[in-house]
Amino acid sequence: MKKEKRKEWIAILDFGSQYTQLIARRIREAKVYSEIFPYYINLEKIRQYPPKGVILSGGPASVYEGQAPVCNKKIFESGIPILGICYGAQLIAQISGGKVLKTSQAEYGRVRVILDNREDIFYGFSNNATCWMSHQDLIENLPPNFKAIAHSENTKVAAMVNREKKIYGIQFHPEVTHTPLGKKIFKNFLYKICQCKPSWNLESLIEQSVREIKEKVGKGMVVAGVSGG
Repeated sequence: MKKEKRKEWIAILDFGSQYTQLIARRIREAKVYSEIFPYYINLEKIRQYPPKGVILSGGPASVYEGQAPVCNKKIFESGIPILGICYGAQLIAQISGGKVLKTSQAEYGRVRVILDNREDIFYGFSNNATCWMSHQDLIENLPPNFKAIAHSENTKVAAMVNREKKIYGIQFHPEVTHTPLGKKIFKNFLYKICQCKPSWNLESLIEQSVREIKEKVGKGMVVAGVSGG
């Protein structure tokens, strides 16, 4: 693990979403370091330098399929704040004892979401927000100790929370530009829930990387291949 991770950082578990890189970009735009891992990563590798929070990406699978991707369930008992997006939210519901159903018609596009509770990730919002939905499965029954905090016309659980465990799930995609207030959702999660400070920048990462290379190489020579695109 990089030395950068000894400071504040966010782990992103990738379940195959086309938007995973966007999630990482949004986190870094908020001046917090993030790194993407495959969903099946050994948790011990993450625990070497514990992250301030974990984000579960969306993905094309359904949680009730036989080969559906599932992360190590121990992460939900780690005490680390978690934010599940789309498939990530459905996975949280399924693993935690809720019920996920396949709908007869996919919900795709801009949707008006009613915010039933404007605390935590929705702090500073009005009572509704335009969000980008892209799913055919939905959370039918909440898991024990979870509370619905947003809904839409076709989705009764558009967002949910277990405040005791600091686990959040949202059915829509805050990382895309079609969700205008998505960056604010990430900032609320990072600053209010994970208690991160907006102190990271790309220059600090470059400086850290150069120092690490110098420590390893010393007076030796280094050959680096870079893209010209």
